[in-house]
Amino acid sequence: MALDEPKDNDEKFDVDGYTYIVDKEFLAQAQPIKVDFLEVGFKVTSSLKLESACGSCSTSGSCCS
Repeated sequence: MALDEPKDNDEKFDVDGYTYIVDKEFLAQAQPIKVDFLEVGFKVTSSLKLESACGSCSTSGSCCS
């Protein structure tokens, strides 16, 4: 997520006083997209399945900086 201005290839959603813009091509791949506000921060979920992710910070093969 980032602050941005709508572009021609974006879909715009107004939900509970917040405006969300999502690239139409990405939305077609990821929908449904859900944003949950937590006590500290937020959580974004979608139908995308990530093939790999960082599980821990180790000395070999780490994705942590």
